[in-house]
Amino acid sequence: MRWNGWLARRWALGQGAAALAAMAFAPTWAQAQAAESVQAEDWNARFQSTYVWQGKRPFRAAYSGPNSLSPDKERSYSFTATAFLGWRPWTGGELYFNPEAAQGVPLSGLTGLGGLTNGEMARTSGAQLKAYRARLFLRQTWGMGGEQEAVESGPNQLAGMQDKRRLVLTAGNLSVTDIFDANAYSHDPRTQFLNWSVMTHGAYDFAADARGYTWGAALEWHHDDWALRAGRFIQPREPNQQQLGHDIFRHYGDQIELEHAHTLAGQPGTVRLLAFHNRARMSRFQDALDLAARTSAVPDINAVRTGVQGKSGFGVNIEQAATDDVGVFLRASRADGKTETYAFTEIERSLSGGVLLKGTAWGRGGDTLGAAFARNSLSGVHRRYLSAGGTGFFIGDGRLNYRPETIYEAFYNVQLAKAAWVTLDWQYIRNPAYNADRGPVKVGSVRLHTEF
Repeated sequence: MRWNGWLARRWALGQGAAALAAMAFAPTWAQAQAAESVQAEDWNARFQSTYVWQGKRPFRAAYSGPNSLSPDKERSYSFTATAFLGWRPWTGGELYFNPEAAQGVPLSGLTGLGGLTNGEMARTSGAQLKAYRARLFLRQTWGMGGEQEAVESGPNQLAGMQDKRRLVLTAGNLSVTDIFDANAYSHDPRTQFLNWSVMTHGAYDFAADARGYTWGAALEWHHDDWALRAGRFIQPREPNQQQLGHDIFRHYGDQIELEHAHTLAGQPGTVRLLAFHNRARMSRFQDALDLAARTSAVPDINAVRTGVQGKSGFGVNIEQAATDDVGVFLRASRADGKTETYAFTEIERSLSGGVLLKGTAWGRGGDTLGAAFARNSLSGVHRRYLSAGGTGFFIGDGRLNYRPETIYEAFYNVQLAKAAWVTLDWQYIRNPAYNADRGPVKVGSVRLHTEF
């Protein structure tokens, strides 16, 4: 099937040190005090499993194309299971290995939307369960003084104490989003929002294979409330495919992120500024349009993928606790939009935000209520390409009555037991694939999740 082996997305999302932060609200002062005496771990082993069922209602469509979301009623499911194995071979060193298995059937072959509805889906490789290595990486930390802070035990995170001033090198097989674009309230589709354009920067075309993983290295410098990180990772050989290239000096994804933690009205918050630049064998939309004009044909990006091109973009990521039980987030991102989507989804401008509430106020402290929105759009040349009948990897209705794609998502996450949750999720999508002649789309989801 066409979607087999496609690029995952945060995919890696929710699984590394960044994922651990995304699975809970920022700690209160009392929790931080209690964590001061954390016992250092030499090894740990964690496990997660997530099942997502989705149902889409029929919707109005004046026409459909080769990469349209089907206007008919559809059902979908995904399943993932991951083991997180960690070992401390020497002081400051941490080695992690994550075997993973996945399967699933997407809505409409995983086409027809910029903000796709299931952040777990891209990890799957078809209706048959398939096992693979998700991560194998080394993290080395060099303490540089300052106050110490506790590190809690978690997936891909060994408990212990660390300097607030430190240098951290991470290298190996992992996800770019394990390190970049973290957010405590919107980062993990296994426990938080499901939509691709809510769980991360929609315009962040980060390097990844078809399951969302890659090889590379990142260096982080932490100095009290500040952090600066930069990394380079290899790209797939072809857009959104599984096989990765090996020339990290020719085909790569670079990113740099500046982070500052602050306190506002007595509550913690963080601001992150991200910039990225990709180099890969990508097609330019204008080249496809020019070729189509000369040949009187429908423009096709696959016919003009002849040389190495660059893509640049940036993002702003804000998280802020309003109270101990309420947190809000906001993201804005933009890519230059000259070239095809290479490893994420077809979004070149995105604004998203939302709120998470713990259930403490109604006596359900383990529950979470969330509401979010996303507004996605395309560059001018990408619009002209689609209007002329061109198709991208994920979208292409044959024609285009352009409007920004707008997504609303709400969920309620119920804790059934210490290590088990069930989530009810609802998504409402206007102008799917940026087309006012189609939609709105309504998708309901049920998510089952366990971790221990």
